[in-house]
Amino acid sequence: MQKKELHIVSFDNPFPPNYGGAIEVFYKIKALHEIGYAIYLHCFVNSVPDQSPELDAIVSEVYFYKNSHNPFYFFSKTPFSVLSRNNRELLNNLKKNDAPILYEGLKTAYRFEAKLLQSRVKVIRMHNLEQDYFKGIALSENNLIKKILYFLESKKYESYEKKLQHFDKVLALSRFENDYVNSKFHNSSYIPVFHGNEKVEIIEGFGKYAFYHGDLRTSDNRKVVKYLIEVFKNLDYKLVIASGSKEKMVRRLIGNTQNIEFVFLKDFEMLKQLLGEAHINLILSFQRSGTKLKLLNSLFRSRFCIINENIIDDEIVSDFCIKTDSKEKLISLINFLKSQPYLDGEKKKAVLEEYLNDRTNAQILSGILESLNR
Repeated sequence: MQKKELHIVSFDNPFPPNYGGAIEVFYKIKALHEIGYAIYLHCFVNSVPDQSPELDAIVSEVYFYKNSHNPFYFFSKTPFSVLSRNNRELLNNLKKNDAPILYEGLKTAYRFEAKLLQSRVKVIRMHNLEQDYFKGIALSENNLIKKILYFLESKKYESYEKKLQHFDKVLALSRFENDYVNSKFHNSSYIPVFHGNEKVEIIEGFGKYAFYHGDLRTSDNRKVVKYLIEVFKNLDYKLVIASGSKEKMVRRLIGNTQNIEFVFLKDFEMLKQLLGEAHINLILSFQRSGTKLKLLNSLFRSRFCIINENIIDDEIVSDFCIKTDSKEKLISLINFLKSQPYLDGEKKKAVLEEYLNDRTNAQILSGILESLNR
């Protein structure tokens, strides 16, 4: 039996898997390892860790490369987030064997067209349509300088995305992105997000509160928190906001409002407990950017999920959610659901454990790689 090998080039260290992109990369690696792949992992980082035992357990080799923060990169036509991940040593390490290469997003793909790699199978996992992602951040950002830089980054990606046509395959995270890439370059396939949940917890009946969690270093998530606080100031129901960042900001916004609580999120075990006690999960975004991992954690480990159109466009998954498109509808849904028991656990379990199975989707990815490598 031929050994299955794969290089993965990641935009960040995927451990700990504590935000969307890192979760997707880490659990993809874990699933590929479980089906027999030898993974050679290449990570761009701001700080090189002294050791990485959690990664060493599931990869054959791991390499770290420091991001460059050269301010002159801002003046290039190439996106800053691409140029900052330009490292010659990556090419040398990719040449150590002839395994296919999976790039995690256009941010990691600066030298993918190098002559040294011309004969290699090269696949890219789209984490966002980058021009839309940076435009969304710019619209949510209050700092004027950052807003301008994000808009410029968005414009640069509008041109840079033509690089997608030179990959053997694009792997999209959402139906929308898959359709978009195929309309322009005709080389995309959709594979649902990797997320790490194995079993749907059947938690029915009533929970205790409405729940929002997210990384509040992200401007879009901060915007959602401000929006939800304004909504719940006029509701007779408890809202819990959990995050590992921006605690002072949220507490200042909450002020003396008695029905809103901030919880500092320490780890995933704490998140699981909060999800298990939640009655209504609020998963909203003001920008369209792939599939939100927080939705999958909520579906696998909690009760009702209220989403807007920017969260997911896979109807098999979104059918287990309740959609809102306005503040008025959101208020109406919360007032209705707070007195309704959750009863959909068995049906959700039967569908999602098969459709969003990481190992099954790793096999689909493996099949694509093997067909390209023949």
